[in-house]
Amino acid sequence: MNYYQLTPDVIADALASAGIYIDSGLMALNSYENRVYRFKSDSDGILVAKFYRPQRWSRQQIQEEHDFLFALDDAGVRVAVPLIRDNNSVFEYGNMLFAVWPSVSGRQFEADNLDQLEALGEQLGRLHTVGEQFVLRHRPQLSTDDYLLRAQRVLEQEARIPNRLRGEFFARLTEVVEKATGLYRPKQQLTLHCDCHVSNILWRDGLWLLDFDDCRSGPAVQDLWMMLSGSRQEQLMQLDTLLAGYETVREFDVTELPLIEPLRAMRMVNYMAWLAARWSDPAFPANFPWFNTEEYWQQQIRVLSDQMQSLDAVPLSLTSWN
Repeated sequence: MNYYQLTPDVIADALASAGIYIDSGLMALNSYENRVYRFKSDSDGILVAKFYRPQRWSRQQIQEEHDFLFALDDAGVRVAVPLIRDNNSVFEYGNMLFAVWPSVSGRQFEADNLDQLEALGEQLGRLHTVGEQFVLRHRPQLSTDDYLLRAQRVLEQEARIPNRLRGEFFARLTEVVEKATGLYRPKQQLTLHCDCHVSNILWRDGLWLLDFDDCRSGPAVQDLWMMLSGSRQEQLMQLDTLLAGYETVREFDVTELPLIEPLRAMRMVNYMAWLAARWSDPAFPANFPWFNTEEYWQQQIRVLSDQMQSLDAVPLSLTSWN
């Protein structure tokens, strides 16, 4: 079974093997790591099927994601939980693992809306209260070994960087990797969403958190920092608003704030490595045509230099804001 050539017939057969049937409207959604399809089932309504990329997560690791979602739903966190058939939420067809969710519709989350930002803080507080007790036994931690050191090796082996730029790019990259690795010293590890950005949040009679595909354990601040943007003063206001909601549920450890820039560096480097590693997948050159161009790598040299300055700067502190 070829993951890269999922045809409508193959998708329909796979779903039917789990007792789920397409009646109309099969449509591919924007997803590059996995293959995701929306469709209508007369018996179950509008559904979304996710076919997992082979060899990325094991069945046990996917099941842990689902079990975390069920625990969050039981605790009142607004998340979509996968369908269960015959006591299973992870299905297999050929060599592909897949799962099916009810479709969640709504408006895009507005990161500049302080009311919505505070609501996000409250939901993340509830999520982390569950995550503190829900121990992942199969999924990895958020670590510099994976997001920086492994990613650096992938870039060295896979990235098509013009020879005249390689020396400068890897010099800047090495500086960032070494600095961020030294600064990233989390005290607490709890189960996180781990990819909490505006595209994974919807507003429908309240806030909904979607797509837990990257969930793993790490520091609580990982689920907050991607909401911070703009000047230092703007970021402090956004952080203060998030924590106003968060701390209605649980206390936030402000000693995690110095982890924000190392976490930003980790995401930045891992994203470059992800694109480089997936470049043989036909979906990637088609959807990221700017990657692996000389202009892209020139820009990344500037981005890494800027990030090095951020790593060297005084971390955000709510003391100066309050």
